[in-house]
Amino acid sequence: MSAAREIAGKHALVTGGGSGVGKAIAFALAEAGVNVTICGRREAALVEVAKENSRISWLAADVTNETEMAALHEKAEAARGPFDIVVANAGMAGSAPAHKTALADWQRTLDVNLTGAFLTVKPALAGMLARKVGRIVFVASTAGLKGYAYVAPYVAAKHGVVGLMRALAAETAKSGVTVNAVCPGFVETEMLEESVQRIVEKTGRSADEVRANLAATNPQGRFVQPEEVASAVLWLCSDAARSITGQAISISGGETW
Repeated sequence: MSAAREIAGKHALVTGGGSGVGKAIAFALAEAGVNVTICGRREAALVEVAKENSRISWLAADVTNETEMAALHEKAEAARGPFDIVVANAGMAGSAPAHKTALADWQRTLDVNLTGAFLTVKPALAGMLARKVGRIVFVASTAGLKGYAYVAPYVAAKHGVVGLMRALAAETAKSGVTVNAVCPGFVETEMLEESVQRIVEKTGRSADEVRANLAATNPQGRFVQPEEVASAVLWLCSDAARSITGQAISISGGETW
C-alpha cells in the first residue's frame, strides 16, 4: 500500500509552512490526501501556499509563544479534527563568531529552533498517546549531528532538537506514536540565499563562489532540494515507517551519517 493511501484523510500540522522545506512538506502531505494546517508569522506567505491546494489551510502563530501555539492546536482541531501528524519545521539562523554573538541573538535562535519545536508538539502529545497513534517529525539539520563554525547558537539549538526527539521517542515507544528527525544539509531555499548574502557581505566573495563552497560540503557536490526532505518526511508518516522511531536521518549526500 502506498504512503498516500495509508495517510489520506489524516490531519497534519506543519510549522514554517509558508516557504522552503515547510512549504514542500505541506504540498507533499496534501498531495497524499492529508488535510494540512500550516502556520507561521507571515500571513501573506501562508495565504499564497494555501491557495495552491484546497487541502491546505493556514493559521498565523508564533512558535515561541506557548499561548499562541496552544490556541492554534485548539482552533485547528476544532475545525479539522486532532492532529495525527505534527511536523516541527520552523527555524531561523544567523552567523557570527561565538565571541561576537550577542546574548539576544543566542536566545532568539534557541527560542525559535528548540523551544519552538517543543511548543509545536507539546499540545498534541496527550491526544496522540490516548489514541495510541501519531507521527511527530522534527526538521533538524546536519548542524544537529556535527559542528559548524560561526553558527554556535544554531548548532546548539539543532543538537537540542535531536535530543528532544530522542527523549520523546523513548517516552512514546510503547504507545504507537513515532518520533523522528530529518537532518538536511544545505537545502536550496530562501534561508540558503539569505546565508549566501550574509557571507557575501562579510567576506566580499561573489555569490557564485559562496554557493560553490557551500555545495561542496555535500559529497555529491550539490544542494539538497526541499522535495527530497519532504519525501523523507512523507515516508516517516506512513505505516511503512512504523518501526522507525528515535532516529535522526541525515539527508546530506553523505556529509554525515
